[in-house]
Amino acid sequence: MNYACVNADDASKVYAYCSLANDKVATSDFKDKTEFNRFRRKRGFPNEKRLKSYPAIKLCRLGVDEKVKGQQIGSGVLDYIKSLFALDNKAGCRFLTVDAYLNAVPFYEKNGFHFMNAEDNDPHTRLMYYDLMDIAN
Repeated sequence: MNYACVNADDASKVYAYCSLANDKVATSDFKDKTEFNRFRRKRGFPNEKRLKSYPAIKLCRLGVDEKVKGQQIGSGVLDYIKSLFALDNKAGCRFLTVDAYLNAVPFYEKNGFHFMNAEDNDPHTRLMYYDLMDIAN
């Protein structure tokens, strides 16, 4: 799925763009099963709901035009995506995930994302998640 945030007066002016894909939060995202179990307990999964993976939506790309940076448009796009899947969750997802570039980590933290694990193998990105239950309740 691809979304564009355009100027209300001139739809040819794109302020932001994002693309989404299906994803999952799984044991393979963590260094070991113990770390995954800690994650599940922290998110409040009861024992009967402790699966090996949970459905998610991956934020593949998010870009904001330089001319409008600092105007909260990126945060607005994230809020739209969160509400799209938390309030009318046709995809049945629990999490929104992103492989955040290191310089974008503060932006995602400001928008409620958390690190999936203590450290990542990729030196350029950090795997982060947002629990959609945080706004669904």
